[in-house]
Amino acid sequence: MSATMNYLDGNAAAGELSRIFATDLTSAEGQCANCAAKMRFAESHLYSHCPGLVARCALCGHVLLRFANVRGRLFLDLRGMTYLRIDAAKQEEASN
Repeated sequence: MSATMNYLDGNAAAGELSRIFATDLTSAEGQCANCAAKMRFAESHLYSHCPGLVARCALCGHVLLRFANVRGRLFLDLRGMTYLRIDAAKQEEASN
């Protein structure tokens, strides 16, 4: 991976991911399938200058998530994460 690539944090994916998920995933905790790091999705490095979005682990650079909109069809690949945990109680509190 080139050191000259610029990235955003995972918060920048909130708008696009809201097309699939009713809840905000940026506060969700995930685990990298490569290095086992556990962190909030918002801490990932997001690359948006490719076709779609690519989120990489902030520690090892492994691809965590791929998201693309191709002619109105949404593609989501999460296999770079062991899990993605959403705290439903916090989501309910935020909506009240």
